[in-house]
Amino acid sequence: MAEGSDQEKTEQATGKRRQDFREKGQVAQSKEVTTAALMTFSLLLWVFYARYFWADLLNIMKTSLQMLSRFEVTSLTVVNLFWELVVVLAGMLWPVFLLTMLVGFFSSFLQVGPLFTLKPFQPDLNKFNPIKGMAKFVSKRSAVELIKSLAKVSLIGFVAYKTVSNEFATALTLVRLDLNQTLLFLGRTAFLVMAKTSGILIILAIIDFAFSKYEMEQKMKMTKQEVKEEFKETEGDPQLKARVRSVQQQMARKRMMAEVPKADVVITNPTHLSIAITYDRETMDAPTIVAKGADHLAFRIREIARENHVPLVENKPVARALYKQEVGEQVPEEMFKAVAEILAYVYGLKRN
Repeated sequence: MAEGSDQEKTEQATGKRRQDFREKGQVAQSKEVTTAALMTFSLLLWVFYARYFWADLLNIMKTSLQMLSRFEVTSLTVVNLFWELVVVLAGMLWPVFLLTMLVGFFSSFLQVGPLFTLKPFQPDLNKFNPIKGMAKFVSKRSAVELIKSLAKVSLIGFVAYKTVSNEFATALTLVRLDLNQTLLFLGRTAFLVMAKTSGILIILAIIDFAFSKYEMEQKMKMTKQEVKEEFKETEGDPQLKARVRSVQQQMARKRMMAEVPKADVVITNPTHLSIAITYDRETMDAPTIVAKGADHLAFRIREIARENHVPLVENKPVARALYKQEVGEQVPEEMFKAVAEILAYVYGLKRN
């Protein structure tokens, strides 16, 4: 039971796992957001651009009809006419193309942020596995997509039907109206249908994006074993780190012990502490601690000092104060006087 529960994805995704998913292009993104944005902004563009579009379109139709009376049909003139129409239509439709590109880019950018990766395009033989391919058709995501598509089509169809049916009584009077009024009525009805459709798509996009975020969070969750393995990869194996730290401490201790014979004095607290100090007036601004230790290490420092005829001076307050400093540090300023007296005493012994 413990092993089975340990394999459940109960842990929240770590920063490294989120970054790994992101590098693979696996991010929470909803296509419904892009669809809703395109529909909404296209509708807004049409509100402001429709009059100019229709004016240009009528102008093209008028010009084309006027040309028919004197148009000579040849392969060259037909090709020239075709390219002229393409250029004119491109000039009319470029705002739509520009809007489509901008909305498509920003709708994706606002969902996932700055992201550029080629990993989704790398060849993967698993994608050609027919068993896995068939499994996608019966997955939970496929079922959700099917239900979502059916609900979207049904809801939009119902809203469009209700909108048109509400205008049915007015539509019966179109037979008494001229062409311009009929076109205005059809345009207004189409605008209402599109506006309501945009509202529905926006609501569906919000729901779908929230579901995509939730689904991605569930997918990125980790088992406790995966968290442990990732910690080992990023931080290193704790046992190995402890071993490396132990080796480093041993090497540092050996280097420290090698400095004891060069010391001028070893200040001791006879029961626990030993601190070796050296001072070179020409190269040092203040006396420097070259070795220190407590208990067993303190006795070892004293043994090396005796073997190399380094004086031992017992001074409990000074030993305790200097033990707080790190090896390689200079004696703190408040200890200058006490250490100077000890060094003067040592130098006096050496002269004698």
